[in-house]
Amino acid sequence: MPHTPASAVAAVGLVGGYAVARWTKKRPLGGVVLAVAGGVAAREWWRVGGAGAAVGLSAAYVAAFGGSHPLAKKVGAWPAVFGVAGAMAAASWAVTRREG
Repeated sequence: MPHTPASAVAAVGLVGGYAVARWTKKRPLGGVVLAVAGGVAAREWWRVGGAGAAVGLSAAYVAAFGGSHPLAKKVGAWPAVFGVAGAMAAASWAVTRREG
């Protein structure tokens, strides 16, 4: 069974969580999207990189979410969300990529 790259799941979780919260005006619903994507990504990080990767990248995912808030005050909401999503995807890829 093919696996979805955790880097993509994490990025989509951050962008999708914000989009759902913004467009539905229900922040908890956006939080559900964020949490579900984070759980799926964490499971894949654990499978590919082990416990250390899963814990570290999960912490980075939460930090990206939290960091997007003050960043949004400086650059705007969407640029902040896309920026932290890209950084999270890059970190996930860097930690869990496999040598050819």
